[in-house]
Order: sequence, then structure tokens, then C-alpha cells
Amino acid sequence: MSNTDPGPSSAPRQTDRWLEPGQTNALVIYILYLAGLVIGITGIVGIVLAYINRGKAGGFVESHYTFLIRTFWIGVLYALISVVLMMLVIGFVLMLAVAVWFIARCILGIQALQRGEPVRNPQSWLLGQ
Repeated sequence: MSNTDPGPSSAPRQTDRWLEPGQTNALVIYILYLAGLVIGITGIVGIVLAYINRGKAGGFVESHYTFLIRTFWIGVLYALISVVLMMLVIGFVLMLAVAVWFIARCILGIQALQRGEPVRNPQSWLLGQ
């Protein structure tokens, strides 16, 4: 006997909204970055999502993807410099400053995203304001 009803298993799978390019996805990436300060691996998941969705969202969200990608890589650079300078003790203070910079950048990005605004200067090395 043949089954003509394809059933739910053959229907194309819909992704959750947070995976699709847009405001919700950018918010998830900001949260992954902040969680990455404690968990570590979530920051890598965030950068992968940012690269996958960059150029697909359009509108003001594009500036957030640029800002997110730069936040990750500049943060890595600052952290590496801090680790090298830990031999001179100043690196410990600098690592704390990098963490504060990273958190501030993420919070400012989240605030702009929630207001529906682009990041004013996504190419900035500081806070993007």
C-alpha cells in the first residue's frame, strides 16, 4: 500500500527567527558575545553567525553586523596585547580594561539595536559612538 500523504517529516524545516538575518539575530549575537566572557565558546558561535548573516539583513542592521565583527576581532587583538604585557604586570590592568570596553561596546550596540538605530560609527576602534 502506498502512502500519498508526505507527512510532517518531508515538509521543509523552518528555522527559528533568531537564525535569520535581522534584528533578532543581531541581538542573539550580542548576547552570545557577553556570555562568551564567561563561557568562551559562545563568542565563536556569535562571530560565525555574524559572518553568515552579514550582507543579508539590509537596513540599519547591517551596521550592527559590521560592528559585531569588528568588536570580536578588535577584542581578540586587545586581549592578545594584554596577555603579552602580563609579564610586565600592566597586562592584568589592560585585560580588565578590555573586558570593560567589550561589555560597553556590546551594551551600546544592544541599546541602538533596540531603538531601531544603526551604529553611528561601526568602523570605530572605540565605542562606535
